[in-house]
Amino acid sequence: MITRISQAEVYSPAALGVQQLLVAGNRIAGLAQQLDIQGAEVFELEASGCLLVPGFVDSLAHIIGGGGEGGFTTRTSEMQFADAARAGVTTLVGVLGTDAVTRTLTNLLAKASAFNELGVTCYCYTGSYQIPARTLMADVMEDLVLIDKFIGVGEVAIADHRSSQPTADELKKLASQARVGGMLAGKAGIVSVHVGSAAAGLSLLHEVAQSSDIPLTQFYPTHINRNQHLLQMGFTYVAAGGYIDFTTSTTAQDLAQGEIKCADALLQAWQQGVNINNISFSSDANASLPEFDSNNNFIGLGEGRIASLYEEVADAIRLGVPTEIALQVVTQNPARILKLPKKGKIAVGADADLVLLDKTTLTIKAVMAQGRWLYSDGSLPGIQARFGAV
Repeated sequence: MITRISQAEVYSPAALGVQQLLVAGNRIAGLAQQLDIQGAEVFELEASGCLLVPGFVDSLAHIIGGGGEGGFTTRTSEMQFADAARAGVTTLVGVLGTDAVTRTLTNLLAKASAFNELGVTCYCYTGSYQIPARTLMADVMEDLVLIDKFIGVGEVAIADHRSSQPTADELKKLASQARVGGMLAGKAGIVSVHVGSAAAGLSLLHEVAQSSDIPLTQFYPTHINRNQHLLQMGFTYVAAGGYIDFTTSTTAQDLAQGEIKCADALLQAWQQGVNINNISFSSDANASLPEFDSNNNFIGLGEGRIASLYEEVADAIRLGVPTEIALQVVTQNPARILKLPKKGKIAVGADADLVLLDKTTLTIKAVMAQGRWLYSDGSLPGIQARFGAV
């Protein structure tokens, strides 16, 4: 089946104006102002009034749920495939978090395989909050080399009372295994780092980079919008060449405790001239979002939402962040950091992962992944009958 989408305003995520786009199989086969192709096997979709953007890349999601820090009754739910499809997420990375005892890497891989069968591209990180890292093979390097869905390790916790309080030397050894494993397998080998609210912030990552040959870009620290102090540390980290990630699943309690909405954090970065190419958003979907008092006693729990990923992008656009800047933090930036060259962009030869947005309201109208329509709000004629999974 060949699909031609016409009359949409295309963002690659750079603004390309009104273009026609051709999808053949699971790839983008053409992109131009006029594409001449006819035949019974060509599905024509007229998408005037829409923005056509790359499918969203979510670099951190708890697809099998998280272990609640308030006991077994606070364990969070598994992600539903339909939630990812409706949210425009066509590529995601599943992770373990605090709980790597009742949540396991085997379950994580099984869930990722299910998502891939249903049409969304899903990878995983080996390991969890803790060092030494839990792995399936002998170590992190073997997991990355021998298990195709593992593309990195994490999310390793630092600056947090729930972490294993790793030393610089322990983190160096883990990062070196991830780095070499990634090299051997042609993968990112990235180390996803959960950064807590402790004052140390990102200092441990700077210490590792300064005392070894491991570059800052080996690490992918997340939750950098946790408070203003950490956000400014993150901007300094980017200035030194590193990557940072903002978490979109922000609760009212988080905001009351000083967390900054992703849209506001991105606006600050853009206004301050921070290198946006090194910033991404992730949802932390289905994670347990515990609330602690000043003595780190558990007092409540929220749950991450994958829908928040695009909600924060849309809010950033409404705040005045240019559309192409807001889009790149959930498309080309995470795809580049994760070394997924066919993801996060609209270009000939790239995977046909696409989202159609209402130009006026910025709401999601339809989602395609790997050339298959996975979601439609019913407003674009012809898509509903061509659904793959949802």
